[in-house]
Amino acid sequence: MMYVILGCVAWAAGWMLNVRLANGPRSDERLMQILIPLIFGATIIVMWEMFVIGFNVNPVFLPRPTDIIARMAGEGPRLWADFHQTIIKGALSGYLIGGLAAFAVAILADRSEFLTRGVIPVGSFMAALPIVGIAPIFVKWFGSDWESKAAVVAVMVFFPILVNTVAGLRDTTKMQRDLMRTYGAGYWTTLIKLRLPATMPFMFNGLKIATTLALIGAIVAEFFGSPTVGMGFRISTSFGQLALDMVWAEIVIAALAGSGFYGLVTLLERGVTFWHPSQR
Repeated sequence: MMYVILGCVAWAAGWMLNVRLANGPRSDERLMQILIPLIFGATIIVMWEMFVIGFNVNPVFLPRPTDIIARMAGEGPRLWADFHQTIIKGALSGYLIGGLAAFAVAILADRSEFLTRGVIPVGSFMAALPIVGIAPIFVKWFGSDWESKAAVVAVMVFFPILVNTVAGLRDTTKMQRDLMRTYGAGYWTTLIKLRLPATMPFMFNGLKIATTLALIGAIVAEFFGSPTVGMGFRISTSFGQLALDMVWAEIVIAALAGSGFYGLVTLLERGVTFWHPSQR
Protein backbone atom coordinates (compact mmCIF):
# COMPACT_ATOMS: atom_id res chain seq x y z
CA MET A 1 0.00 0.00 0.00
CA MET A 2 2.96 2.28 0.64
CA TYR A 3 3.91 2.21 -3.04
CA VAL A 4 0.40 3.27 -4.03
CA ILE A 5 0.63 6.22 -1.64
CA LEU A 6 4.05 7.12 -3.06
CA GLY A 7 2.57 7.01 -6.55
CA CYS A 8 -0.24 9.38 -5.53
CA VAL A 9 2.27 11.70 -3.86
CA ALA A 10 4.45 11.70 -7.00
CA TRP A 11 1.41 12.53 -9.14
CA ALA A 12 0.34 15.38 -6.83
CA ALA A 13 3.88 16.79 -6.68
CA GLY A 14 4.32 16.62 -10.44
CA TRP A 15 0.91 18.22 -10.99
CA MET A 16 1.62 21.10 -8.62
CA LEU A 17 5.06 21.69 -10.16
CA ASN A 18 3.63 21.74 -13.68
CA VAL A 19 0.84 24.14 -12.68
CA ARG A 20 3.40 26.51 -11.18
CA LEU A 21 5.65 26.32 -14.23
CA ALA A 22 2.75 26.71 -16.67
CA ASN A 23 1.44 29.79 -14.87
CA GLY A 24 4.85 31.30 -14.18
CA PRO A 25 6.32 34.39 -15.87
CA ARG A 26 8.65 32.25 -18.01
CA SER A 27 6.00 29.80 -19.24
CA ASP A 28 6.36 30.93 -22.87
CA GLU A 29 10.09 30.21 -23.00
CA ARG A 30 11.30 27.27 -25.08
CA LEU A 31 12.86 25.58 -22.03
CA MET A 32 9.54 25.55 -20.20
CA GLN A 33 7.70 24.25 -23.24
CA ILE A 34 10.06 21.26 -23.19
CA LEU A 35 10.32 20.85 -19.41
CA ILE A 36 6.58 20.77 -18.66
CA PRO A 37 5.72 17.74 -20.86
CA LEU A 38 8.88 15.96 -19.67
CA ILE A 39 7.81 16.38 -16.03
CA PHE A 40 4.30 15.22 -16.90
CA GLY A 41 5.62 12.12 -18.66
CA ALA A 42 8.05 11.31 -15.85
CA THR A 43 5.21 11.64 -13.33
CA ILE A 44 3.11 9.11 -15.23
CA ILE A 45 6.03 6.66 -15.42
CA VAL A 46 6.75 6.95 -11.68
CA MET A 47 3.06 6.48 -10.84
CA TRP A 48 2.87 3.49 -13.19
CA GLU A 49 5.88 1.89 -11.47
CA MET A 50 4.51 2.49 -7.97
CA PHE A 51 1.02 1.24 -8.78
CA VAL A 52 2.25 -1.95 -10.46
CA ILE A 53 4.39 -2.74 -7.42
CA GLY A 54 1.77 -1.63 -4.89
CA PHE A 55 -1.09 -3.63 -6.40
CA ASN A 56 1.22 -6.57 -7.23
CA VAL A 57 0.13 -6.59 -10.87
CA ASN A 58 1.11 -9.68 -12.85
CA PRO A 59 3.92 -8.68 -15.27
CA VAL A 60 2.18 -10.71 -17.98
CA PHE A 61 -0.72 -8.27 -17.69
CA LEU A 62 1.28 -5.06 -17.26
CA PRO A 63 5.08 -4.96 -16.79
CA ARG A 64 6.85 -2.27 -14.82
CA PRO A 65 8.60 0.57 -16.65
CA THR A 66 11.91 -0.57 -15.17
CA ASP A 67 11.37 -4.04 -16.69
CA ILE A 68 10.69 -2.44 -20.08
CA ILE A 69 13.84 -0.31 -19.83
CA ALA A 70 15.88 -3.36 -18.81
CA ARG A 71 14.54 -5.27 -21.80
CA MET A 72 15.39 -2.37 -24.13
CA ALA A 73 18.93 -2.28 -22.74
CA GLY A 74 19.38 -6.05 -23.03
CA GLU A 75 17.87 -6.40 -26.52
CA GLY A 76 19.57 -3.43 -28.15
CA PRO A 77 20.84 -5.18 -31.33
CA ARG A 78 17.54 -6.96 -31.96
CA LEU A 79 15.50 -3.80 -31.38
CA TRP A 80 17.77 -1.87 -33.73
CA ALA A 81 17.34 -4.53 -36.43
CA ASP A 82 13.56 -4.31 -36.00
CA PHE A 83 13.69 -0.51 -36.14
CA HIS A 84 15.82 -0.55 -39.28
CA GLN A 85 13.55 -3.05 -41.02
CA THR A 86 10.23 -1.41 -40.14
CA ILE A 87 10.90 2.31 -39.77
CA ILE A 88 13.79 3.03 -42.10
CA LYS A 89 13.10 0.49 -44.85
CA GLY A 90 9.33 0.12 -44.72
CA ALA A 91 7.86 3.32 -43.28
CA LEU A 92 10.35 5.88 -44.59
CA SER A 93 10.55 4.37 -48.08
CA GLY A 94 6.78 4.20 -48.40
CA TYR A 95 6.44 7.72 -47.01
CA LEU A 96 8.79 9.12 -49.64
CA ILE A 97 7.20 7.15 -52.48
CA GLY A 98 3.65 8.09 -51.47
CA GLY A 99 4.57 11.74 -50.86
CA LEU A 100 6.33 12.18 -54.21
CA ALA A 101 3.50 10.40 -56.04
CA ALA A 102 0.88 12.58 -54.34
CA PHE A 103 2.78 15.76 -55.20
CA ALA A 104 3.19 14.73 -58.85
CA VAL A 105 -0.48 13.80 -59.19
CA ALA A 106 -1.51 17.08 -57.55
CA ILE A 107 0.52 19.06 -60.11
CA LEU A 108 -1.05 17.08 -62.96
CA ALA A 109 -4.54 17.47 -61.52
CA ASP A 110 -3.99 21.20 -61.16
CA ARG A 111 -3.56 21.45 -64.92
CA SER A 112 -6.96 19.94 -65.60
CA GLU A 113 -10.34 20.39 -63.92
CA PHE A 114 -11.31 16.97 -65.25
CA LEU A 115 -8.36 15.34 -63.47
CA THR A 116 -9.10 17.23 -60.26
CA ARG A 117 -12.67 15.96 -60.21
CA GLY A 118 -11.53 12.44 -61.00
CA VAL A 119 -8.44 12.11 -58.81
CA ILE A 120 -9.95 13.28 -55.51
CA PRO A 121 -12.72 10.63 -55.42
CA VAL A 122 -10.20 7.93 -56.38
CA GLY A 123 -7.84 9.18 -53.67
CA SER A 124 -10.62 9.14 -51.07
CA PHE A 125 -11.48 5.58 -52.13
CA MET A 126 -7.83 4.56 -51.59
CA ALA A 127 -7.84 6.23 -48.18
CA ALA A 128 -10.93 4.26 -47.19
CA LEU A 129 -9.32 0.91 -48.00
CA PRO A 130 -8.84 -1.06 -44.75
CA ILE A 131 -5.20 -1.75 -44.04
CA VAL A 132 -5.99 -5.26 -42.79
CA GLY A 133 -7.47 -5.94 -46.22
CA ILE A 134 -4.76 -4.55 -48.48
CA ALA A 135 -1.74 -5.64 -46.41
CA PRO A 136 -2.02 -9.39 -47.14
CA ILE A 137 -2.68 -8.64 -50.83
CA PHE A 138 0.46 -6.49 -51.05
CA VAL A 139 2.46 -9.15 -49.23
CA LYS A 140 1.32 -11.60 -51.88
CA TRP A 141 2.25 -9.20 -54.68
CA PHE A 142 5.57 -7.82 -53.43
CA GLY A 143 6.79 -10.53 -51.06
CA SER A 144 7.20 -10.59 -47.30
CA ASP A 145 10.18 -8.23 -47.12
CA TRP A 146 10.06 -4.45 -46.66
CA GLU A 147 8.85 -3.73 -50.21
CA SER A 148 5.28 -4.83 -49.41
CA LYS A 149 5.27 -2.66 -46.27
CA ALA A 150 6.50 0.33 -48.26
CA ALA A 151 3.65 -0.22 -50.74
CA VAL A 152 1.07 -0.27 -47.92
CA VAL A 153 2.52 2.92 -46.44
CA ALA A 154 2.58 4.64 -49.84
CA VAL A 155 -1.14 3.95 -50.31
CA MET A 156 -1.96 5.19 -46.80
CA VAL A 157 -0.06 8.48 -47.03
CA PHE A 158 -1.03 9.26 -50.62
CA PHE A 159 -4.49 10.71 -49.99
CA PRO A 160 -3.84 13.19 -47.14
CA ILE A 161 -0.81 14.64 -48.93
CA LEU A 162 -2.71 14.80 -52.25
CA VAL A 163 -5.78 16.55 -50.82
CA ASN A 164 -3.76 19.12 -48.89
CA THR A 165 -1.50 19.85 -51.86
CA VAL A 166 -4.43 20.33 -54.24
CA ALA A 167 -6.11 22.64 -51.71
CA GLY A 168 -2.89 24.64 -51.37
CA LEU A 169 -2.49 25.04 -55.12
CA ARG A 170 -5.96 26.61 -55.23
CA ASP A 171 -5.38 28.90 -52.27
CA THR A 172 -3.99 31.90 -54.16
CA THR A 173 -6.42 34.74 -54.87
CA LYS A 174 -7.54 35.89 -58.31
CA MET A 175 -5.85 39.25 -57.70
CA GLN A 176 -2.50 37.55 -57.06
CA ARG A 177 -2.78 35.47 -60.23
CA ASP A 178 -3.82 38.52 -62.27
CA LEU A 179 -0.82 40.40 -60.93
CA MET A 180 1.51 37.62 -62.09
CA ARG A 181 -0.07 37.72 -65.54
CA THR A 182 0.46 41.50 -65.77
CA TYR A 183 4.18 40.80 -65.21
CA GLY A 184 4.09 38.38 -68.17
CA ALA A 185 4.51 35.27 -66.02
CA GLY A 186 3.45 31.97 -67.60
CA TYR A 187 2.02 28.92 -65.86
CA TRP A 188 5.31 27.46 -64.63
CA THR A 189 6.67 30.80 -63.41
CA THR A 190 3.43 31.45 -61.53
CA LEU A 191 3.51 27.92 -60.14
CA ILE A 192 7.07 28.16 -58.86
CA LYS A 193 7.06 31.73 -57.56
CA LEU A 194 3.49 32.11 -56.30
CA ARG A 195 1.45 28.95 -56.03
CA LEU A 196 4.01 26.47 -54.68
CA PRO A 197 5.06 28.77 -51.80
CA ALA A 198 1.36 29.23 -50.98
CA THR A 199 0.96 25.45 -51.07
CA MET A 200 3.68 24.71 -48.52
CA PRO A 201 1.60 25.22 -45.31
CA PHE A 202 -1.13 22.95 -46.70
CA MET A 203 1.30 20.32 -47.93
CA PHE A 204 3.10 20.19 -44.60
CA ASN A 205 -0.23 19.58 -42.87
CA GLY A 206 -0.61 16.50 -45.05
CA LEU A 207 2.98 15.45 -44.42
CA LYS A 208 2.50 15.68 -40.64
CA ILE A 209 -0.69 13.62 -40.78
CA ALA A 210 1.12 11.06 -42.92
CA THR A 211 3.95 10.59 -40.39
CA THR A 212 1.72 8.68 -37.98
CA LEU A 213 -0.03 6.79 -40.78
CA ALA A 214 3.33 5.62 -42.13
CA LEU A 215 4.37 4.01 -38.86
CA ILE A 216 0.97 2.42 -38.28
CA GLY A 217 0.89 1.04 -41.81
CA ALA A 218 4.38 -0.45 -41.69
CA ILE A 219 3.88 -2.13 -38.30
CA VAL A 220 0.41 -3.52 -39.01
CA ALA A 221 1.46 -4.79 -42.45
CA GLU A 222 4.14 -6.94 -40.80
CA PHE A 223 1.43 -8.90 -38.98
CA PHE A 224 0.48 -10.47 -42.32
CA GLY A 225 3.90 -11.57 -43.49
CA SER A 226 7.45 -10.63 -42.66
CA PRO A 227 10.95 -12.07 -42.44
CA THR A 228 12.02 -12.91 -38.92
CA VAL A 229 12.71 -9.26 -38.16
CA GLY A 230 10.58 -6.16 -37.81
CA MET A 231 8.59 -4.38 -35.12
CA GLY A 232 5.24 -5.82 -36.15
CA PHE A 233 6.70 -9.32 -36.33
CA ARG A 234 8.33 -8.90 -32.92
CA ILE A 235 5.16 -7.60 -31.29
CA SER A 236 3.14 -10.51 -32.68
CA THR A 237 5.61 -13.24 -31.68
CA SER A 238 6.43 -11.72 -28.28
CA PHE A 239 2.75 -11.46 -27.43
CA GLY A 240 2.35 -15.14 -28.27
CA GLN A 241 5.24 -15.91 -25.91
CA LEU A 242 3.69 -13.67 -23.19
CA ALA A 243 6.84 -11.52 -23.24
CA LEU A 244 4.89 -8.33 -22.62
CA ASP A 245 7.99 -6.36 -21.65
CA MET A 246 9.32 -6.92 -25.21
CA VAL A 247 5.98 -5.86 -26.67
CA TRP A 248 6.06 -2.66 -24.64
CA ALA A 249 9.69 -2.05 -25.60
CA GLU A 250 8.70 -2.13 -29.27
CA ILE A 251 5.72 0.13 -28.56
CA VAL A 252 7.92 2.66 -26.77
CA ILE A 253 10.43 2.70 -29.63
CA ALA A 254 7.63 3.13 -32.17
CA ALA A 255 6.16 6.01 -30.16
CA LEU A 256 9.55 7.72 -29.84
CA ALA A 257 10.23 7.23 -33.56
CA GLY A 258 6.81 8.64 -34.47
CA SER A 259 7.29 11.66 -32.21
CA GLY A 260 10.76 12.29 -33.61
CA PHE A 261 9.54 11.91 -37.19
CA TYR A 262 6.69 14.35 -36.56
CA GLY A 263 9.06 16.80 -34.86
CA LEU A 264 11.51 16.61 -37.77
CA VAL A 265 8.75 17.44 -40.27
CA THR A 266 7.59 20.29 -38.01
CA LEU A 267 11.11 21.75 -37.88
CA LEU A 268 11.36 21.48 -41.66
CA GLU A 269 8.01 23.23 -41.95
CA ARG A 270 9.22 26.11 -39.79
CA GLY A 271 12.29 26.52 -41.95
CA VAL A 272 10.35 26.46 -45.23
CA THR A 273 7.24 28.43 -44.18
CA PHE A 274 8.87 30.94 -41.81
CA TRP A 275 7.04 33.72 -43.62
CA HIS A 276 3.56 32.28 -42.96
CA PRO A 277 1.43 33.83 -40.14
CA SER A 278 1.08 30.42 -38.47
CA GLN A 279 4.83 30.42 -37.75
CA ARG A 280 4.98 33.87 -36.19
